[in-house]
Amino acid sequence: MEKYVFSASPHIKSPRTTRGIMIDVCIAMLPACIMGCILFGWQALITLVVATLAAVLSEIVYRLCAGVKFQTILKEFDFTSVVTGMLVGMNMPAGIAVYVPILASIFAIVVVKMLFGGTGKNLVNPAIAGRIFAFMSFAMAMTTYPAALIGSLNGGAITDASGAVVSGATPLSALLGSNSSTLSNLDLFLGTGVGGVIGETCKAALILGGIYLVIRKVLNFRWPIVYVAVTGLVTVALNGFDFNVFLPSILSGGLILGAVFMATDFVTTPNTKLGNYIYFVVLGALTAVLRHFTGGEVVSFAILFMNLLVSIIDKYVYPRPFGFVKAKKEAK
Repeated sequence: MEKYVFSASPHIKSPRTTRGIMIDVCIAMLPACIMGCILFGWQALITLVVATLAAVLSEIVYRLCAGVKFQTILKEFDFTSVVTGMLVGMNMPAGIAVYVPILASIFAIVVVKMLFGGTGKNLVNPAIAGRIFAFMSFAMAMTTYPAALIGSLNGGAITDASGAVVSGATPLSALLGSNSSTLSNLDLFLGTGVGGVIGETCKAALILGGIYLVIRKVLNFRWPIVYVAVTGLVTVALNGFDFNVFLPSILSGGLILGAVFMATDFVTTPNTKLGNYIYFVVLGALTAVLRHFTGGEVVSFAILFMNLLVSIIDKYVYPRPFGFVKAKKEAK
């Protein structure tokens, strides 16, 4: 009996492994990380490296404390902690104190991932939970954004009612608040002149990473598109059907970052196609409504809330059993 391997279903024969998929995700995030370093300098690189190292070391130390041999840890290392650490770093402003991404990564790995059983057992996305932990613990540091080293292509800026340039503000805060922004949609797409966290500013790099994941069949292209489109359309409706806000709303803030790399996490999304349509439509509407009424970025909070509803969606939306035939009602 020792030559047989027993495992739970589903039994899928495929050369793809969790490690291989996570390496693909790491590769897909590299363009956004590189552009973040170009736009915000060496401080962005330090934040990304520190967050990633903290995540990896947290997993290794936790497993060592649980009695797992170091050789076994290396053999079973699946790069999920690398993905989490990179995402935590991408969700930080450049120049933030190094202890913030360190604590956020430790919280994401130890509390949200490992205490719930490790890879595939977490109830919510660890990187999102780490980002929210940092936001609630260090609100001032998490909302102070340095100016991009590469300025706006058309000389635009974010100004207040008097016309003075507002430092530390983002295009999303200008869109939702009383400030005004003369940044063009091209600026928002490329990240030039845009204030924000390291990984969210250059939408071109994020989309490039998403295309790579689609080609590698890691990402279903439907779900990011549905999420982004619904968010934009609901924003248009909330602004009196002014379609001029559509592009700025989807190119501002962390919507594209969340749509490509966080909302589509395999573990925290429904198991069926219909369930995913429900999930991402509701997520898009929730993001737009919360943005409109809070006047701030809520992508992480919206995704975290929807993560908690996945079990309910899976309970009521499940695949039809193979060979199922609906019983006909008997004629009276």
